[in-house]
Amino acid sequence: MASKIEVKDLLEAGVHFGHLTRKWNPNMAPYIYMERNGIHVINLYKTVAKLEEANEALSKIAASGRKILFVATKKQAKDIVADKVSKINMPYITERWPGGMLTNFVTIRKAVKKMASIDRMKKDGTFNTLSKKERLQVDRLRAKLEKNLGSIADMTRLPGALFIVDTMREHIAVKEAQKLNIPIFAMVDTNSDPRPIDYVIPANDDASKSIEAILEEVTKAVAAGLADRKNDKNSDKEDEDDDFMDAKAVLIDEDDDVSDAKKAKKAKAAAAPKKVKADELTKIEGIGPKAEEALIGKGISTYADLAKTAPEKIKEILTDASSTMAHLDPTSWPKQAKLAAAGKWDELQEWQDSVKGGVE
Repeated sequence: MASKIEVKDLLEAGVHFGHLTRKWNPNMAPYIYMERNGIHVINLYKTVAKLEEANEALSKIAASGRKILFVATKKQAKDIVADKVSKINMPYITERWPGGMLTNFVTIRKAVKKMASIDRMKKDGTFNTLSKKERLQVDRLRAKLEKNLGSIADMTRLPGALFIVDTMREHIAVKEAQKLNIPIFAMVDTNSDPRPIDYVIPANDDASKSIEAILEEVTKAVAAGLADRKNDKNSDKEDEDDDFMDAKAVLIDEDDDVSDAKKAKKAKAAAAPKKVKADELTKIEGIGPKAEEALIGKGISTYADLAKTAPEKIKEILTDASSTMAHLDPTSWPKQAKLAAAGKWDELQEWQDSVKGGVE
C-alpha cells in the first residue's frame, strides 16, 4: 500500500478494545492478545497484518472495475461510512438492510428504476398533471426509495465484494453474500464468528473512532485501485496511439525502397511470439481475488483458458489451494468465460443479472 499502517494509530483510536470476556466467541481466540479487567484486548499486530491483506484484495477488486458494497446500519458507523464511501463513488447501505438485496437483486433494481422514472416524470411535466394527493404520494415514495436505495442507484449488477461493519448485526447480509459466493470483508469484534468471513479485520466495531480509523485505510486502498484502473486505461490509449503510428510507419516503409537489413529486422519482430496478457478473471460472477490467484497459479490466466477447463478440474484447483474455497461452485464459469473471450459483455451481463450470482 501507499502508506504503512501503524499500530500506534490503531491503539490511539481504540481499535484494540474487545467485548466483555463472558460475551466472547471462542473462534476469535487467535486474534485476542489478553484479558484485562474483564475485557478482551485484540492483538493489533494481527489487525495490521489482516488489514493490509484485505486492502490489497480490495484494491485489486476496485482496479478490476467491480463495485464494493459497504454495509453499516449501526448508529456509530452509518454517518462515517456514508461520508467516506461517497467520496470514492462506491455503493453503501446505512439504513435497514433490505431483505433479498443480493439474492433478489432483480427486484431491488426495479425499485431503483422506479425512482428514476419518478425523476423523469418531474422533468417531462407528467408529474404536474397529477392531482395534489397523487403528487404527495409520489413524493413520499420517492423520498422513501432515496433513503433506502439512493446510495446504490449506480450499482447495476451484483457487487464484487461486501465490506461489513459488525457481522452480528448484518448477519442477513453475510448469509446472502455467502449464498452467492461474494467475498466478504468485515470488521470483526471479539463477540463475532469470523468463520464465514473471507477477509477478517479483528477490530472494535462499536466505537466511532475505531470504525473511522479502519474505514480511512480501507477507502484509501479502494481509491488507489480506482486510480490504477484509470492509469491502465490511459496507458492502453497511449499504446493504441503508438500502434497506429507504428502501422503508419510500416506503410510508409513499404512504399519506400527499404534495406534488406530493415526487412530482416521486421520479419524477426513479426515472428517473435507475442506475450499473452492475463485477463481480469474476477469479472466472472463467483470468482474472487483468492480464486483468481489460485487459477492463475495453475496456468489459467485468460478467459479462453477458463472456457476450455472443465468445472470438475476448476473445483479441484480451488480445493487444493484452500479449504475455504471448497464451497465455491464453478459450474457456470466456463460458460461465462466463453462469452467474455468472445467479447460479448452485454450478453454476459444480461445473463449474470438473470441468474443469482452466476449459479444456474
